[in-house]
Amino acid sequence: MKKKVFVSGCYDLLHSGHVAFFKEASSYGDLHVGIGSDKTVEELKGRLTINSELERLYMVKAIRYVTDAFINSGNGIMDFEEQLKVLQPDYFVVNEDGYSPKKKELCKELGIELVVLNRIPSSGLPERSTTSLRNGNKSQLPYRIDLAGTWIDQVYVSKYAPGWAITLSLEPVIEYNERCGMSTSTRNAAKKIWPYTLPLEKPEKLAEILFRYENKPGNEFVSGAQDAIGICMPGLVRHYYDNDYWPKKIESIHTEEILCWLEEHLYMVLLWPRKQGLELMHNTEINKTNVTQLAMASEAVWNAILAKDLQAFASAFLKSFKAQTTMFPAMLNNEINEVIASYKNEALAWKLAGAGGGGYLILVSEKPIKDAIKIKIRRKNTGI
Repeated sequence: MKKKVFVSGCYDLLHSGHVAFFKEASSYGDLHVGIGSDKTVEELKGRLTINSELERLYMVKAIRYVTDAFINSGNGIMDFEEQLKVLQPDYFVVNEDGYSPKKKELCKELGIELVVLNRIPSSGLPERSTTSLRNGNKSQLPYRIDLAGTWIDQVYVSKYAPGWAITLSLEPVIEYNERCGMSTSTRNAAKKIWPYTLPLEKPEKLAEILFRYENKPGNEFVSGAQDAIGICMPGLVRHYYDNDYWPKKIESIHTEEILCWLEEHLYMVLLWPRKQGLELMHNTEINKTNVTQLAMASEAVWNAILAKDLQAFASAFLKSFKAQTTMFPAMLNNEINEVIASYKNEALAWKLAGAGGGGYLILVSEKPIKDAIKIKIRRKNTGI
């Protein structure tokens, strides 16, 4: 009997990249496609689909490489779980940005081989992704990752000790999921001001506009400035907080050699979206000692990057994450610790993106990490 193959995804704005993926996946056997429901896509991506689930199902079924297709009955990034158990395929095929430890764990449990493919366009065709097509291949709004000093942009933290937050602005080479530590809430606010791209203005000015827009007078909660700065200011940026919501000073690095070095040693792995209702302020230990440790680690991260000293960078990166999780222990749980433990033989250091509780795991490594996502740092526009 021919082998059974399973893939799962949104498949909105169906394009040649999807067809190339289906073609390669079908080389392993009869291809069965699970399609995310409209509700699931909205929850994960924070947007409505262009085509409804029934339209997407109709189009996917029409592709000659597809044996069968159906709407996944679950929700979240594991919305296909029940279908996978019923289908019992021989292979579960994903692209590298669709890999997650949860999928690997489920496949191992069910005796299914997980195959991870690279995105390679069909011969003679350009590389395609839904992310690029949604806005007519125009440059899109960036994301950001926090490298060190996370939480120092909140007054209830920096009042104990001043320090730097360090952020990287990322090109949207993939569509990062909501509630995963990639500052998607601030990015969604930015879309209301600038629907497609950032205007050609001074990046620091744009960051301040976005910060003020998101934090209107009377808001009970103040969103940290690091999100707006990380989205609007390209390259590697650090910002200094001292008992205030906006930084006292901002410094940035655009040296190509340093940015390429970071791209070579930073990787990301999707865990799962942070659960609704997670109380990150539970049992906090925010005090002068712990905040000082956070600030010192951030300073060490910056200096190690400038020196391109990988071992020092990894050591300081871990110290910054330890300081974060000491102050906010709800960032971690047993599931996350298990995933971190699985990478300790491959990675030199690790931390959770954003506030934790799930999301993306950021890894520092000397060598490429199999199946992990590579980052693309946004470069400075020479006209600004």
